[in-house]
Amino acid sequence: MKQITNYNLILPVGTQVVTRVEVKTSNCEVSCLRGAVGEIVRSPTDNSHTYQIQLPTGVQVNLRRHEFSIRKHYQREGLEQSHLLADYNLYDSVIYRCVVGSRAYGLENEDSDVDRRGIYLPPADLHWSLYGVPEQLENNATQECYWELQKFIVLALKANPNVLECLYTPLVETATPLAKELLELRHIFLSQLVYQTYNSYVLSQFKKMEQDLRNQGEVRSKHAMHLIRLLLSGITILEAGFVPVRVEEYRTKLLAIRNQGMSWEEVNEWRLSLHQKFDSAFANTSLPERPNYEKANAFLLRARRFMVSNEMKDG
Repeated sequence: MKQITNYNLILPVGTQVVTRVEVKTSNCEVSCLRGAVGEIVRSPTDNSHTYQIQLPTGVQVNLRRHEFSIRKHYQREGLEQSHLLADYNLYDSVIYRCVVGSRAYGLENEDSDVDRRGIYLPPADLHWSLYGVPEQLENNATQECYWELQKFIVLALKANPNVLECLYTPLVETATPLAKELLELRHIFLSQLVYQTYNSYVLSQFKKMEQDLRNQGEVRSKHAMHLIRLLLSGITILEAGFVPVRVEEYRTKLLAIRNQGMSWEEVNEWRLSLHQKFDSAFANTSLPERPNYEKANAFLLRARRFMVSNEMKDG
């Protein structure tokens, strides 16, 4: 975790700070202790000049930006994870790895990346520690992202499309017995919340694209394709009770959107018709109003206990 300090930012008057240096008078008397609390009473016009800082005693000292820290940042420094996480390779804790995105949908071309997503289950001692664990591990260079198990489950319960697709993609590369158990339970995450989550996202994104069309004269055709695919997916979830990942039936039309072989008017007309089908599917779905929070919680507890028991054996 990087230290939260922006040296290009001029801090405003009233900001509380902690001094990092000791200041002495011309008589070598200490006028400001290292670690003293103060308040900025005059800010410079740029960071090449000093700040005037008033101490609780009323004494004022002039310090450059590197000679003090913002108080709330100073207090947080000891809680940073970097020194602790350096001893762990959390990628070794990945319990589920799959391929999503265009290659999973069957919409890839020669330039498509391999998008890997999944779940990691951190060591119990690290997870329970004062420092905690990151909610997700990301590596942009390799197009990988792994959610911590609890974060993954919470997102799935909220009907997050990316996470639900992880549970249903046919391209699974790694799955421990614990992950396989979760895959057997994946139906517990499907509920009528899909209707609200998918619909609201598509509506907001199409609104932005209409603004782009007015302001820039064009839209991101690939993004439009995936929004239509999302509506198609949501309809199937409500009607059939599973998340369709492959899009064979609609592949030609979807690629026509991406390749700009379909006009914006045609795309929007298709979207509106799909919203109507989505409404009908929602009115007639047999999915529960909410996902099964109890079973999801029970699985999470089993996973936590499993990790603890493993560490006790290894210890």
